[in-house]
Amino acid sequence: MIQVSNLTKTYGDLEALKGVSFEIQRGEIVGFLGPNGAGKSTTMKILTGFMPQTAGQVSVDGVDVNTDGLAVRRRIGYLPESTPLYPEMLVYDYLAYVATIRGIARGDIHGRVARAAGLCGIADRAGQAIGTLSKGLKQRVGLAQALIHEPDILILDEPTSGLDPNQIVEIRNLVRELGRDRTIILSTHNLPEVMATCNRMIIVHQGRVVADGTPAELQAREEERPRVRVVLRGAPAAGAAEALRSLAGVDSVKDAMTAEDGATALELTAAAGTDVRPQIYALAVERGWELLELHRQVLDLEGIFRKLTQVV
Repeated sequence: MIQVSNLTKTYGDLEALKGVSFEIQRGEIVGFLGPNGAGKSTTMKILTGFMPQTAGQVSVDGVDVNTDGLAVRRRIGYLPESTPLYPEMLVYDYLAYVATIRGIARGDIHGRVARAAGLCGIADRAGQAIGTLSKGLKQRVGLAQALIHEPDILILDEPTSGLDPNQIVEIRNLVRELGRDRTIILSTHNLPEVMATCNRMIIVHQGRVVADGTPAELQAREEERPRVRVVLRGAPAAGAAEALRSLAGVDSVKDAMTAEDGATALELTAAAGTDVRPQIYALAVERGWELLELHRQVLDLEGIFRKLTQVV
């Protein structure tokens, strides 16, 4: 449904996107995840035709965003990070205004506004001025304007930014409900946001895609390279690291930095499919080291995200 190939974007000397590529199929709810400045909003603006790319290709249902941007926009509902609301307008009037801009026939506008407001839970606020609404209700109005032309695709850029915990839960539930019969891209730097609403994650860092898959797939890939934490007492750090590095199946050894007083903490990376813990235990016994800690470290999604988005 959405194809992005080798997308790049430069602002003078700054390269914001560096060959971003991915595909999204109909019916997926995809979290487009990354730290601030990773290139998320830039990608969303290019997808929706609000900004041209420097190079690369973007198409929606086979329609190129540059050659027929209007046709692409008809297929997409977009909620930008800063929702373009008019505080002095009534909710109904604003949604009717957006419907007019979207080219909806005059006779269909009332029905479209009623459906969008109903989906977003703001039907009872139709006669209220937008400026008097809470932040959470304003986000619902923003979602309603993105839905007014009944698009197959929703692109939501930081939809819960600035909301309180209760409002965040409300918007998450709404996004899940809307995703029952739509393709949704949720752009955010908030990992719990993605975990609560999405069935696939695309992680970007410094303008590149660094991971793409379901949460289970990302964790499985991480476990292919087992990491083991070892804490020893009575072992010189340099000598212990060298001895551990010589064990079969150990790829690397580094100082883990945190340990009890007088102890040495090390982190090992092992070859795929190997368990080096029995060898480590045997080595500690042979050298007379006290083995204070020995366990395999399994990263959760937060740990995977932090590992993939560390600044190098």
